Amino acid sequence: MEYRKIGNSDLELSAITFGAWAAGGWMWGSTDRNDAISAIRAGYHLGVTSIDTAPIYGQGESEEIVGEAVKEISRDKIQLVTKFGMRWDLEKGKLAMQSKDNDGKNIDIYKYAGKESVIYECEQSLKRLGTDYIDLYQIHWADETTPISETFEAVSRLIEQGKVRYAGVCNYNVAQLKEADQTLEIISNQIPFSMVNRGVEVETVPYCIEKNKSILAYSPMERGLLTGKMTSDYQFEEGDHRKGNKFFTPDSIQKTNAFLEKIKPLADEKNATLSQLVLRWTIERPGITIALAGARNEKQSVQNAEAINVKLSAEEIQFINTELQNAGF
Repeated sequence: MEYRKIGNSDLELSAITFGAWAAGGWMWGSTDRNDAISAIRAGYHLGVTSIDTAPIYGQGESEEIVGEAVKEISRDKIQLVTKFGMRWDLEKGKLAMQSKDNDGKNIDIYKYAGKESVIYECEQSLKRLGTDYIDLYQIHWADETTPISETFEAVSRLIEQGKVRYAGVCNYNVAQLKEADQTLEIISNQIPFSMVNRGVEVETVPYCIEKNKSILAYSPMERGLLTGKMTSDYQFEEGDHRKGNKFFTPDSIQKTNAFLEKIKPLADEKNATLSQLVLRWTIERPGITIALAGARNEKQSVQNAEAINVKLSAEEIQFINTELQNAGF
C-alpha cells in the first residue's frame, strides 16, 4: 500500500481508503453486517488502514460496524475518518432530504452544524466507533443556517480536548474553504470525483493544489458504474439511491461501457480488473490524494486494495485520458 500525507499535517492515510457508506446499508438497498466487517478487516490486512464513515450512513450503523471491525486492531495502526452535520434525530437547520432508514421508516434529514450539535455528534461518533479520538473530522455538507466560523470553533475545541486530530470538509467550494480556513486550518476536502464526473477540476482541485489541501475523492467508481459490470437494463433494488440518477440511465450506462471496452485491453495486459485500473488512474490524477473505495464483502475489498499494485506509465495515463475525451467525458 502507499500512504499519503494529508495537507500540511502529519496524518497519513492509505491511498486506497475504505469507504463505509454502502456498509451502512442506507440508500444502497441493504447490507450484511458480517460481510461488511469482513470487508474492512480484509482491506486492513492488505494495508488499507484508513476508513471513512459518517453517522448518517445507516443512522449510526456504519460507524458501529467500523467500530466492531477494528476493535482488535491497535488504535495507532488505523486512521478513523468520520463526519458531522447531517441530523436525522433533530429538526434544526435546513431540510436536506426525506428518506427511509434501514427499517423502512420515513426520516427527515437536516443539514445542521451549530456548535452544540457538533460537540454532541462527536461524542456519539466516539461511542459508536469505540475510540477516544477521531483522526479526521469533516463537515458532511455545508450548513447555510450556521456561520462557518461557529462550526469550526466547535471543531477547534474538540481538537484542543484531544477528541479530534484534524479538521476536514466535504463538498465545499473554494469560497467556503477560504472562510473555514479563517477559523481553523482545513487539511482536506472530500468531494465527488470520477473518470466521468470531473467538474471539480475546474476550480476546486486547482485551489486545493495551490493551498496544499488534500482531496479525498469519493465515488471514484461512480457508485459501481465504472466496474463494467452494469448493463443498461440493470434493475435497482428498492431504496437504492442510484435509481433515477443521471449516470445510471440506460444511455449513460451504454456510453460508459463503450468507453470501458476501449481501456479494458490495458487492464488485461496488467492482469488487473477494470475497477483496479480506474482506482489507480484516480490516485494518479493531479491533486487527488486519496480514493475512497466502498466494498460490501471481502472479495470486493481485496480487489480494491490490490489496485495499488497496478502501475501506469505517463503514456498509459495519456491513452486513458484520450479515450475519455473521445467518448465525450
